[in-house]
Amino acid sequence: MKKLIAFCFILGFTTLLSASNSTEDPTLMTINGKNISLSEFEYIYNKNNSNNVIDKKTLSEYVDLFVNFKLKVEDAISQGLDTTAAFKSEFGMYRDQLAEQYLNTDKEVESLVAEAYNRTKDELKVMHLLVRIPEPGTSNDTLSAYNKIMSYYKRALKEDFEKLAREVSEDQSVVQNGGLVGWISAFRTPYTFETMAYNTPVGTVSKPVRTFIGYHLVKVVEKRPSQGEVKVAHILLMDENQDANGTLDIKNRVDSIYNELKAGADFGELAEKHSQDPGSASNKGELPWFGSGQMIPEFEKASFELKNKDDFSKPIKSQFGWHIIKLIGKKPLQSREELAEQLSNQVKQTDRKDKINEQFANRLKAEYNFSETKEGLLVFQQLAEENAPSDSLFKEKLKVIAAAPKTLFSYGNKTVNQADFADYLEKNSYLRGLRSDFITSSYNNFVAKKLKEYEISQLDKKYPDYKNLVQEYHDGILLFEVMNQQVWDKATKDTEGLTAFFNTNKAKYNWVKPHYKGRIIHAKDKRTLKLAKNIVKKANNDSIDKYLHHRLNDSVQYVKIEKGLWSEGDNKIIDSQIFKKEKITPAKEYPFFFLNGKKINNPETYLDVRGVVTSEYQDYLEKEWIQSLRSKYPYAVDDKILQKVKTN
Repeated sequence: MKKLIAFCFILGFTTLLSASNSTEDPTLMTINGKNISLSEFEYIYNKNNSNNVIDKKTLSEYVDLFVNFKLKVEDAISQGLDTTAAFKSEFGMYRDQLAEQYLNTDKEVESLVAEAYNRTKDELKVMHLLVRIPEPGTSNDTLSAYNKIMSYYKRALKEDFEKLAREVSEDQSVVQNGGLVGWISAFRTPYTFETMAYNTPVGTVSKPVRTFIGYHLVKVVEKRPSQGEVKVAHILLMDENQDANGTLDIKNRVDSIYNELKAGADFGELAEKHSQDPGSASNKGELPWFGSGQMIPEFEKASFELKNKDDFSKPIKSQFGWHIIKLIGKKPLQSREELAEQLSNQVKQTDRKDKINEQFANRLKAEYNFSETKEGLLVFQQLAEENAPSDSLFKEKLKVIAAAPKTLFSYGNKTVNQADFADYLEKNSYLRGLRSDFITSSYNNFVAKKLKEYEISQLDKKYPDYKNLVQEYHDGILLFEVMNQQVWDKATKDTEGLTAFFNTNKAKYNWVKPHYKGRIIHAKDKRTLKLAKNIVKKANNDSIDKYLHHRLNDSVQYVKIEKGLWSEGDNKIIDSQIFKKEKITPAKEYPFFFLNGKKINNPETYLDVRGVVTSEYQDYLEKEWIQSLRSKYPYAVDDKILQKVKTN
């Protein structure tokens, strides 16, 4: 809570993502030799004196508060609180989260969302032929696969595609489907495959396209408008490759269920009773909404062919067994506005995110005059051909390269050499796929990382709000730490100081009405009551609670203790016994009680009014501390510049 209070004073989280114009920003004040700009003060002042703030401060009042605030931060810095691991971690987290809001990839995301939605309007029925690239493959493996797919491409232009796919495709499912992928739409296949398919005219075969498993030829067989989505329930009897008699038995069983449905049986009840699909049987056979390309072809075709709600299909056969499908609902393709959030999330969470990063990096390359030397990268590619990146020898040879590094690329006012990339590779040496791809993708990621870091370093020049918020985060964390050290935590632990402060200001805390200070001791029976009174009579006051619990309570709580400070109206028992109010009805569970304590007219120690004394003692400590800070650190305010402050 204290941390929240500290941040509420200086932090606000509403930002305007607008680029700054280059304007003069004069120094308003200096704190211990450090300049505080006019814009920083204006930003904080206007944020904390907006129209929805009840207790507005005048400009002069706020200057005083602001100086105090900056002096506290300066004291935190002088104590090295900004160098601790805890501070660096917390501040770094806040800064990185904030930076992400300003690393604007909206253009890239919007472009891919528009492209994806346009593709969802049409569905493509496609076939493919695959040549795999072995893992971990070298550039020779890639070249061999490419030469092979090119030879198949030339044949595909003249021969029957299905026949060719059955003959040469390295997709194991080609035996069953002859290379048929089925109907696809956006996000149904790898992005490069999808892009090639949508750029290939119906009835033709594409040029080779690369995915993470190898090279493909794509044939677009048919194109149709989107069917939208369908929601169905199904009953599945699984075909577990039984013999002819077993298969016949399953067919008889599914026919029997189908006949029951025709006779009016409830589909959901039969699904719960008979369906062998564990994911849907318990939900009356219901499946989530789906579109083209998301289910096996036979199931999808039968589902979309159902016309009316509650219609059900005849038993259909798939690779999993026999299905009976019931239509629950259909809906057309939603508008782009309705799908905007969903599409945006899909773009950011699928392989399209690589495209976002690529386009973002390209934008930064252009902005910061990026240039590279291909020869510098070639050394790493040759190394990967000779040694797998996961091998120890690969890492040893990285050290040799790093010992005499050459320039890799430059941007802005930065130059990056081979040693930097070697260090990155050593820390990110997990290999998946091809060695040559590993170097290329690692290099692209490294370049993007460096450009992003540089862009973050420039954000305070581009966006004034970003600069001000980062400063707020920085100062806010330090403010909390130093306030906790000098005021909050210090006050709560300083019993001598609290006692002295209470005694000095004792009259200030006098009560209007007397209080009762002590215990209410409840007992289950008269025997316990008698024993409890005897213990209280003999025990030291500080030990009463412990003795009562240890001696009278075992598996059953025979005695219960209320300890506190009560005024009239706070407690019915105290009102009855001490303040002589109306009598009370004994509680059923603990019908007997007695009091241990005394009636007092005013607080005896600071503990009797601990909350208010602690709060006021904290205020006292803070004022004393501020006074010492104003003596310790020099500060000055330029009154002429202060007149330029623009207020809301």
